[in-house]
Amino acid sequence: MLLHNFSQRIKEHSFSIDYWDGTSINYGQDTPAFKIIFHEKIPAVKLLKDPSLAFGEAYMDGIIDFEGDLQGIIETFYKMIPPSFKKKSFSGLQNFFSNENKSTSLRKQQKDIKHHYDLGNDFYELWLDETMSYSCAYFCSPEDSLPQAQLQKIDYILKKLQLHPGESLLDIGSGWGWLIIRAAQQYGVRALGVTLSEEQYTKTKQRIAELGLKGKVDVKRMDYRTLAENNSEKFDKVVSVGMIEHVGRANISKYMEMVNKLLVPGGLSVLHCITGQIEGPCNRWILKYIFPGGYIPSIRELIWLLPENDFHLLDVESLRLHYARTLQHWANNYEKNLDYVRKKYDERFIKMWRLYLNACATSFRVSGLNIHQIVFSKGINNELPMTRHYLYQ
Repeated sequence: MLLHNFSQRIKEHSFSIDYWDGTSINYGQDTPAFKIIFHEKIPAVKLLKDPSLAFGEAYMDGIIDFEGDLQGIIETFYKMIPPSFKKKSFSGLQNFFSNENKSTSLRKQQKDIKHHYDLGNDFYELWLDETMSYSCAYFCSPEDSLPQAQLQKIDYILKKLQLHPGESLLDIGSGWGWLIIRAAQQYGVRALGVTLSEEQYTKTKQRIAELGLKGKVDVKRMDYRTLAENNSEKFDKVVSVGMIEHVGRANISKYMEMVNKLLVPGGLSVLHCITGQIEGPCNRWILKYIFPGGYIPSIRELIWLLPENDFHLLDVESLRLHYARTLQHWANNYEKNLDYVRKKYDERFIKMWRLYLNACATSFRVSGLNIHQIVFSKGINNELPMTRHYLYQ
C-alpha cells in the first residue's frame, strides 16, 4: 500500500491513520499526536501524480478528515513526499514549465485577480487586521499584535524607500491602500496605487476620502503595464508588496522593464515578495483553487534581472519567519470567525481556506519557502546613506 509505505518512513513524528477498510495503524514510537481518517481510498495514480492536489481535494470533498493539529499534519506530509518530488533542477523542468513560459494577458490577469481578491471586503475583514494588509507583517517582538506588526511592516518599507516630502511614490499592486495612505501622512509624498481588484479599489477610494487625502493620494484600477506604457510621469520611488507572485513566470522580466520605465534615474524601488529556494512549478492545488496564474520566483531569478535594467542591488532581507507568524495570526482569526464565513460560503470553501492558511504557515517554517525584501536603485546613486542606521531610528 503506497500510503502505508510512505508513512512507515516517518520517524520524527508519531501519528495514526484510520484506513477506508476499517483498519487503524499507529506510526512512530510515541503516542500519536494526530489522526488522519480516510473515508474513501485515494487512487495511487493521483497520489503519485500530485500529492498536494490529491490530498487537498480529498480534504475539501470530505474523503479524508483529521483529528489534531492541522499544521502538524501538513509538516508530516512534507516529510512523506519522496525527494524526487522536491529536488528538481531548473534545467530538468523546462518542458514542465512550458505553460508558465507563456506571457499572461491583461484579460487573464484581471480574471485571476478577481478570483482571489474580489471575494468581498467583508470576507477579508474577518481575519486581516484593521489596515487590511494582506502581506507579511514585521514582528519586532513575539508579543506584537497583528495590527502593530502590520504597521511596523509598512513603516519598515517606507524607511527602506528613504522618502522625502514632495517626492512621488508608486505602489504596484496597492491592495487596500494603507501603504500609500501612510506614506502621504508620514512623509508628505504624493502617492499613487494601482490595483486590478474592484473591491480593493473601492475600499481604497473610500479610505482616501474619509481621511481627507484627495490630491495627495490616489488609486487607479489598472495594470502596471498599461500605466507604464501610457503615462509620461516618472516616480521618485516605486514599491510593490506581494504582487509579482501574480504576474506569471514569463512576465517577471516585463515587470522589471516597466519599473525601469516608471522610475527616475537614481530612484529607489523596494520589491517585497515570496521566493522559492530553486525554480520550480507552483503548487498545483494553490494554482487551481487559490491563486490561478501564480508563480513563485527564486531569489536568483529576481537578482539576475536587476543588471538587465541597470538596477543596482542595495539590500536583500529575508522575512521568512515573520510570514509564518503572520499566517498563524490569519489562520487563528479565520477559525474565530467561521460562523460569519458560513453565512456566505459552503463547507468546501471553508475547508479550502483553512487548508490554504495553515499550509502556508507551515510552508514558511519547514519547506524552504521564503519572503524577501529587495532594495535597488536605477543606476548608481551616491547620495544614499552608507549604513543602515536610518532603518532603526
